[in-house]
Amino acid sequence: MSQFPKRRLSTRAPRVSLRETVPLTIHLENGKQLPAKLHKLSITGGLLETVTYLEERVRVGVTLPIGTSFVRPKAEMLFPMWSVNGYLQPFRFTGLWAEERQVLEMEIAELLKQSVTRSTTGLKAGLPPARFNRQTF
Repeated sequence: MSQFPKRRLSTRAPRVSLRETVPLTIHLENGKQLPAKLHKLSITGGLLETVTYLEERVRVGVTLPIGTSFVRPKAEMLFPMWSVNGYLQPFRFTGLWAEERQVLEMEIAELLKQSVTRSTTGLKAGLPPARFNRQTF
């Protein structure tokens, strides 16, 4: 009988689904910029919607509006999935400054808190982007 190595159970980073999509910009290495919409966010990455997909493992920069400022981490694109309005593209953060990480953690915690409040009061699930800047790019 073969023995399987015991896998360490890791805790998955908390993630929030945004009720409204948040516009963001993807910066490619060649200098081009692509608009996208953020649907889910966690401290490790997220899910965005794009008109055209990006190849898996492509490294990009992301400009994400939060409050009155912007967070500009580096990210790596994961396998794209076709959707009705284009492509859903998961990504993971690869370069996140300590200050950016702190801002994201605070925003995610606030959105999770709102989610708990909404679920206990019987309101619709899904989170409004509380402090996300709603301007388009």
